[in-house]
Parts: sequence; structure tokens; C-alpha cells
Amino acid sequence: MRTGCPTARNPLPLNKKSLKANGFTGFRPIDNLDFNRIPQRQGIFAVVRPDGFEPRFLKESTAGVFKKKKPSLPRDELAAEWVADADILFFGKAGAGSQGNRGLRRQIKEFVDFGRGKPPGHWDGRLVWQLVDAEDLLVAWKELPPEELNAALAECQQQFTHQYGRLPFANLVPARA
Repeated sequence: MRTGCPTARNPLPLNKKSLKANGFTGFRPIDNLDFNRIPQRQGIFAVVRPDGFEPRFLKESTAGVFKKKKPSLPRDELAAEWVADADILFFGKAGAGSQGNRGLRRQIKEFVDFGRGKPPGHWDGRLVWQLVDAEDLLVAWKELPPEELNAALAECQQQFTHQYGRLPFANLVPARA
């Protein structure tokens, strides 16, 4: 299985270049994503910082409120989560859902809508929305068969942790394989 993340057989460092080399596509800024160009099938996606992007934190997140909880963290907690020199800020997955009508397009749209203040169904990746200029961040995706999603997400997070000693900035909970 080639998940898009480095493995023992493919030991590239985990970054924008290695994601591209392993089949991730898109790499479009959040601000001008054309959702109709994102595949409807299942897969994993990454939020990647563009060249020159430096972390600056908003006092309040732009994200929607989830179950009456505000998504904001104090700046010092955000700074503690930041992973210096990492291109990748978040890994997510898009399954079929209980009705079979979900996928990358819908999951990424909901993620972006969440950042624009709409109430979410979950708040994975919420720290992204407390970054100044979050709309400049890039979104990349890779289609995968549904049975590979959990393992692929877990592998990407494990490879990131192996390289940087911790999860990506906005992944607060490790994936289950």
C-alpha cells in the first residue's frame, strides 16, 4: 500500500515534495479552492503551509462553535503545538459515511466551512483556524480505497511523529489504524 507518506521502503522526509511524489494532488490555497475539482471518492488529505508561511496566531479562532464549546486556545498553547520546520499542519481522512455519500469533496468543504464559522459535525483540525492567513494554506488529497483509510491516516501521522517527535500542529489526537 502506498499511502502518500514515506515508509521504510520509501524513506523520503515527510513534506510537500514527498506527498506529491506519492500521489497527493491539489495543493490549492484554501481561499480559492474549487470544490467541484476535488474528487468525491474517499481518501486522505493534508493541510500544507506554503513557502514563506510563518505562524501568527489569532486571539480568537474563526472556526464555528462545536457543542457549545469555542474552538480557541490561548496563544501560548498554540505556540506549544506548532511544529517548527514542518510543511504539514494537519492530516485528515474522508470516508464514505453511513449513507455512502461522503468523500474528499464533502469532507474538505465541511472543514473549510468550519473555518469560516459554520458549526461543524466535529472539530478535527481546529487549530488551523486560529492561524492568521489560514486561507493561504494549501489543501492536498489522495484517493484511497475505503478499507485503507484508517491505516493510511495512522501511517502518515506515525511517519510525521517519527520525523518530528510529535503529531502535526492541528492533529491533537492520534489516528487509530
